[in-house]
Amino acid sequence: MAKQGIHQRQVSGGRRALACGLVAVLCVGAALAQGTAPTVPAGPTVPGKPPTVQRVSVPSLSAPGQILVDTWGVPHIYAANEDDLFFLQGYNTARDRLFQVDLWRRRGLGRLSAVFGERFVEQDRAARLLLYRGDMAREWAAYGPGAQRIATRFVAGINAYIDQLGSSGARLPFEFAQFGYRPEKWQPEDVVRIRSHGLARNLSSEYSRAWLSCRGEPGADALRMPLSPAWDTRMPEGLDPCIPYEVMQTYYAGTQELRLNARDGRRATAPELTPPGSPDDTRLAALEPPARSTALVPPARMEGSNAWVVSPARSATGRPILASDPHRAHSAPSLRYIVHLNAPGLSVIGAGEPALPGVSIGHNGRVAFGLTIFGIDQDDLYAYETRPGEPRSYQYQGRWEAMQTVTETIEVRGRPAVSVELLFTRHGPVLHADPTRNRAWALRSVWFEPGTAPYFGSIAYMRAQDFAGFRRAMADWGTPAENQVYADSSGQIGWVVGGRAPIRPNWDGLWPVPGDGRYEWAGFQPGDALPWVHNPSAGWFATANEMNLPAGFPYRERKLGFEWPGPSRQQRIAEVLSRGAKHSLEDSMRLQHDVVSLPARRLQAVLRNWQGPDAKARLARDKLLDWDARVSADSGAAALFELWWSRYLGAAFREATMPRGFARVFPYTDDDLLIGALERPDSRWPGQGAARRDDILARSLAQAWDEAQQLLGADPRKWRWDRLLHIVFTHPLAAATDAGTQTRLNVGPVPQQGSGDTVNMSTFSPGDFRRTSGASFRMVLDVGQWDNSRAVNAPGQSGDPASAHYRDLVPLWRRGDYFPLLYSREKVQAATRLRIELAPAVGSAKPTGAASGPGGK
Repeated sequence: MAKQGIHQRQVSGGRRALACGLVAVLCVGAALAQGTAPTVPAGPTVPGKPPTVQRVSVPSLSAPGQILVDTWGVPHIYAANEDDLFFLQGYNTARDRLFQVDLWRRRGLGRLSAVFGERFVEQDRAARLLLYRGDMAREWAAYGPGAQRIATRFVAGINAYIDQLGSSGARLPFEFAQFGYRPEKWQPEDVVRIRSHGLARNLSSEYSRAWLSCRGEPGADALRMPLSPAWDTRMPEGLDPCIPYEVMQTYYAGTQELRLNARDGRRATAPELTPPGSPDDTRLAALEPPARSTALVPPARMEGSNAWVVSPARSATGRPILASDPHRAHSAPSLRYIVHLNAPGLSVIGAGEPALPGVSIGHNGRVAFGLTIFGIDQDDLYAYETRPGEPRSYQYQGRWEAMQTVTETIEVRGRPAVSVELLFTRHGPVLHADPTRNRAWALRSVWFEPGTAPYFGSIAYMRAQDFAGFRRAMADWGTPAENQVYADSSGQIGWVVGGRAPIRPNWDGLWPVPGDGRYEWAGFQPGDALPWVHNPSAGWFATANEMNLPAGFPYRERKLGFEWPGPSRQQRIAEVLSRGAKHSLEDSMRLQHDVVSLPARRLQAVLRNWQGPDAKARLARDKLLDWDARVSADSGAAALFELWWSRYLGAAFREATMPRGFARVFPYTDDDLLIGALERPDSRWPGQGAARRDDILARSLAQAWDEAQQLLGADPRKWRWDRLLHIVFTHPLAAATDAGTQTRLNVGPVPQQGSGDTVNMSTFSPGDFRRTSGASFRMVLDVGQWDNSRAVNAPGQSGDPASAHYRDLVPLWRRGDYFPLLYSREKVQAATRLRIELAPAVGSAKPTGAASGPGGK
């Protein structure tokens, strides 16, 4: 409620500032008009102007290479061979995103305290628990031939750029100078040992299910998250479900992204370089890690994505069309980075995470690929009985087994180093132990198996030349579990699921389990036995994270997973793709920005047959019925609906159905369950269904109407959804700087449209209507005529706040526009604005496969 009150004051004092007033440069044009095709810039912004040329000598390069940066900030890298190519990819990554990838490495390896101080020791300790600690030879071999060499050359390129910055702080990117530290050198192992940046989704749900059982309300779990396919789950025999929240605190600390917060209103200033570890560096007093949530579930819905593919027979081009827009948390710089890699035998373009070599979403001139997350359950929480008086021994198969202890040193800026002990059972890292109860809890995850570094496996499938080769590459995929949509220039389309799937012989993975030996994984399911489709009869295939196991799939035996995001986005995509007209590139671009809400349609049907006694509730009902269910920027009804849906309707339903006090602990309700109860109230409340439903509708609609007037004004004709919904692309260090620097680092606020249930997914915080996740990168490919393909990546390609490409793509992104994803050398050269010529340094040795410089663990 405090958050809500703060937001109300902000809105009442400056509602119009959330429109274009504060950020006019970002608000070029109106929001995407319904039915209007996206526009695409035709070419360079300064036609005919010759590109800027830079010439650089680089050690460890065997032959000259080029980086051509086009108008939109996309680097097209040309190298004489693959060794040089991945070296130059690493070099270019450091050139454009050095702070971002350095922070990625520090966070993943547990090295934040060394530069941000003692408040991050616990987060560092948690991150180190989640590192891969297995055999590195097996790890490299799991990705196929050449994986180690690719990573080695990639980090050698990063290290070469760091070397070029020299010992002076004058050339360091802004963030290093601002906070007085230097980027560290990499080791090849750093690329793959870090697992905790991947997406895992089941542990918090296991904990929530146990929490409810501990309090005697196991049946309430069906209200939190219904299982699909239909499944009856039971608590494992021997489990004590009363698990302390410290278990999840450690897990969240090890997996959360870094955000620095200001403390006590102070701000970090002084841009001069200060040597790391200076005891008088008072700027660090202003830094603190983010406050931990006390909720039992993550603070937002599962992040999702959309991807689809259309066959030549259904396409207006006569060629396949592939579209992909992965949804992740928004930030500045963007999570994704678009790059074009060219060497003899390989030319692949698309997006990936900048700290990894290769491309994970894009095409190679023959095969195109795009992805969404697939719901394999890849984690389990194990609960142990520990030996009285010997808390580092746990019971396993009738005997006491010692935990493995690993002692590590955490460097702390401005303070003595801290020695920490990391405990491991045979199943994985110990997240928490309670000697007073003789209990301990550990995480088992596929993360700790060889070959499961998130997204690194794309170095294999990005080379595929046909569907069979693509399936072979995906059969070895580790994490995160994925739906991959496929198309190739011969006209083939398809869908392939990939992901390491544990075999659980005697339980379903939905609960924590005793670690005494009764509940053990029996290996992993064969990757080539996961679902796939080649040339579907419908002429298209779409995925949006929904439960999409094919009919007849033996889910009871295979038990891949039972918890999925709702089907609304996929159903809307299917509705559009199933229409008789042939589908064009522009249609796919429009569909990526579609804001039709299927939950809104279903609730309108409920309201048509309802007439409540409350006058305000009837006003709200009438406004919602006089609406096309599009959650568009200029819609007042959309604003009312989202207020009702996100703040009041779900809360009223939970209060009416969950045990007293539980509704506040679980702040989200499954969409289908909630709407289904309102559509069929007697199935939820036998004998009193209509009355219970009518009360929920009346109270929640009146509350939403009152708040809409408070936030948006007394006249409903002037309400707009984009006066509430907005986005700020937030830099992780911005809050610890002065106001002027925050303006340089953050991008926004930018008015938005859509919701968490629309194809244009705009998941937002109900407390302040700030968009938290959705598509920052979008791609639509004309398969076979590659230069016709389109992409966008917000806020921009560069991670340097001083770069023209740090925020330049936001106007395109906000309007629903794209730029050409150029592929042919001719088109790339015509759009080049910066040409970097790279030559081997005089006297430098040819690459040997060893990374330059120490990596620092």
